[in-house]
Amino acid sequence: MWADLSVQGTATRIDGPLLFLRRNVEVTLGEAVEVLMDGESPVRPRVGRVTSIDEQTLVIEVLESTQGLSLSGVRVRFRGEPLRLGVGPGLLGRVFNGLGQPADGGPPVAALEWRRIDARAMNPALRALPRDFIETGVSAIDLTNSLIRGQKLPIFSSGGLPHDRLAIEIARHARLRNAQSGDFAIVFVGIGVSHDAAENFRRAMEDSGALGHTAMFLSLASEPSPQRLLTPRVALTAAEYLAFDEGRHVLVILTDMTNYCEALREVSASHGEIPSRKGYPGYMYSDLATIYERAGSARGARGTVTQLPILTMPADDISHPIPDLTGYITEGQIVLDRALDHRGIYPPINVLPSLSRLFDQGTGEGYTQADHPALAHQLFAAYAKAVRVRVLASVVGQDGLSAADRGYLAFAERFERELVAQDAARPLDDSMAIGWRLLRDLPRGELTRLSDAQIARHLGAADAPGHG
Repeated sequence: MWADLSVQGTATRIDGPLLFLRRNVEVTLGEAVEVLMDGESPVRPRVGRVTSIDEQTLVIEVLESTQGLSLSGVRVRFRGEPLRLGVGPGLLGRVFNGLGQPADGGPPVAALEWRRIDARAMNPALRALPRDFIETGVSAIDLTNSLIRGQKLPIFSSGGLPHDRLAIEIARHARLRNAQSGDFAIVFVGIGVSHDAAENFRRAMEDSGALGHTAMFLSLASEPSPQRLLTPRVALTAAEYLAFDEGRHVLVILTDMTNYCEALREVSASHGEIPSRKGYPGYMYSDLATIYERAGSARGARGTVTQLPILTMPADDISHPIPDLTGYITEGQIVLDRALDHRGIYPPINVLPSLSRLFDQGTGEGYTQADHPALAHQLFAAYAKAVRVRVLASVVGQDGLSAADRGYLAFAERFERELVAQDAARPLDDSMAIGWRLLRDLPRGELTRLSDAQIARHLGAADAPGHG
């Protein structure tokens, strides 16, 4: 119920999405409001929230267009509570806008409960160590940088790279191994995306049939910037309901967190706040943490929330504040590489700077295959050496290389063309088979990350002295 508290005739200024009022009522920070104009239908008011209060002034972020508002005719109704999302069994299979309102022509969700969208991050004392493996269908992730249930693993991309395509394919093919399909759900979040991109996301999920176990939240670039700040929080509220009330394992894909941070900078500047690095507010780290730390697994809970945030690095700069702060909060990163993309390799994942800090918690015996970790470590070591040989070859030429070094050059090319590159989703077992096949071309004495038994089992009977 909306509180019977409204003001009219107190507006002093409209600055983009911000509405400034003379303070003559007692309200709280973060309180939800309705914004109406005289003559407008009260059935569909604009939604906003109180973001700043002092003794004389109230500042309201209007989460929809302020076009048509006038200082003399605007009326604001205060709810007496923060913004909430109605959650219930009808979330999956639906498409919502950035505020959680139906955008697919269907009815509102029959809400069992209305929950605050700015819920606190999970209590560290209640957290359980993330375990088990989520298969994405992407070899460079599944094999060497595995995604673990309850993890937050961002994808660092750059402008012009195919991160949207990668996001769609992961959403379509991600699954749990050895689990019922009803145990797994996707929450797909588009933040500040173009209309064309939103339609592509929606169409791809509908055509593949994946929309049935997906809830989509799409905030368009044409919407006011404050709405982009709420979209991930709205979506995570839905994800938490699916995980901790319905017992599902939920993968939340957020694209693009750079749009979120740009909106944060824009709104901060509108409030007149003192900027920090590159104009972003000094509290951006803690603000991002309120989103990323809502991932995890809780002791005693059946479900988990896993996050796969995607961000585009401005000017391909991995030290930019957005990827830099994201890397501090999250548990690794998947890095897309422009040079690989120029060579026609899709997905252009650079394995060497990529990292999953929880790799060992969800792979190996009981989760994937017993030899999975050793294979991943050996492939990484061999590819790292091959890249060093490439640098050497650029200086002395291939003729100046030893036969062993030329073998590593060939290995690097095959690794990128046969394992990293793929034109369809690939099960982990197939990815591992390719990895073992690539290692057959390397000298047995170089495979120092594998045991003799693993070499004999997967690479054929051959002398491999020095392995233990």
